[in-house]
Amino acid sequence: MIQPADRLSLVQEYYFSRKLKEVARLNAEGKDIISLAIGSPDMPPSPQTVEKLCEVAHQPNAHGYQPTMGTAELRQAMASFYQKWYGVELDPQTEIQPLIGSKEGILHVTLAFCNPGDKVLVPNPGYPTYTSLSKILGATIVNYNLREDNGWQPDFDELERMDLSGVKLMWTNYPNMPTGGNARMDTYERLVAFAKAHDIVVVNDNPYSFILNEHPMSLLQVEGAKDCCIEFNSMSKSHNMPGWRVGLCATNAQFISWILKVKSNIDSGTFRGIQLAAAEAYNTNTLEWHREANIHVYRRRRDVAEQIMTALGCSFDPNQVGMFLWGKIPERYNNAEELTERVLHEARVFITPGFIFGSNGERYIRISLCAKDEKVKEALHRVKALEW
Repeated sequence: MIQPADRLSLVQEYYFSRKLKEVARLNAEGKDIISLAIGSPDMPPSPQTVEKLCEVAHQPNAHGYQPTMGTAELRQAMASFYQKWYGVELDPQTEIQPLIGSKEGILHVTLAFCNPGDKVLVPNPGYPTYTSLSKILGATIVNYNLREDNGWQPDFDELERMDLSGVKLMWTNYPNMPTGGNARMDTYERLVAFAKAHDIVVVNDNPYSFILNEHPMSLLQVEGAKDCCIEFNSMSKSHNMPGWRVGLCATNAQFISWILKVKSNIDSGTFRGIQLAAAEAYNTNTLEWHREANIHVYRRRRDVAEQIMTALGCSFDPNQVGMFLWGKIPERYNNAEELTERVLHEARVFITPGFIFGSNGERYIRISLCAKDEKVKEALHRVKALEW
């Protein structure tokens, strides 16, 4: 009998891929489930972004293969974006690589830096793809703890006590998903020092820095960070473009050349219309647009999400940022999924159990703010109608 590759036994179907099938079945039965689970912005990009896409799509010569390294217009726009918002200077020719989203970047960076058996430091809790792709590619996962009592920041004393032999990469994600822990300059400075001391490449995944956050930060603001660190950024969250699949990788020219060597053997570049429209968004979205799209809208929804958390008896840090609300479940529940399953089947609201992000998330739940205001309010109404 034909059997799949052994690597498939190392991973499971992505939680949301599996759970959304159940939600679709419940909706087909007339249950009308409100989804507050996935971080997919429900708002459109800026009008000029869409107009540029349509303009380029009508050009007869715009439909051929594009350079894997990205168009000059997009790389320049990405460099200007980093200069404007973070004060970080990047050479658009050599220090930026456009990506088809950050998830693709995780694949390319792991292939570029890790041999099978090499170790990778992965946060617990953390984005599940750091773990699953590392396993698929034969890397050895070494979890490091993020804890609420430490603001969901790395415990560097604990890291120093770990066996770091064979570690090639360290994944970080600030502002943090799922916990909402914000970026801190002292954390960034210690990450750069840690990377240099142990010859480890730190990769900071930074797609949430504009969401409910007046002071976006970048790891590359730290002096010398480009020598040993890589940063991903994405237009999915900050520019309401999750389905467009546009992200970037920023680091030194040598690292970029290694990543491009991998990427050029895997894909053939993004449609020119998407690249030029993305450049338009980077260049023309104003501070006012960002405040309305990334702060005011999410603030309204967050206020309601906090009421949902309170109604469920959960505790949370009101200072967290990003497009989710992370809360700790009451002691009366054995685990987070016991609560989220009850919310799904009794209140008809889909929220995320924290166990999918690692063992340190087992007693937490996550509420997404990516639903229309009226849907979030209806979810609150449904939750408050039940006894918890």
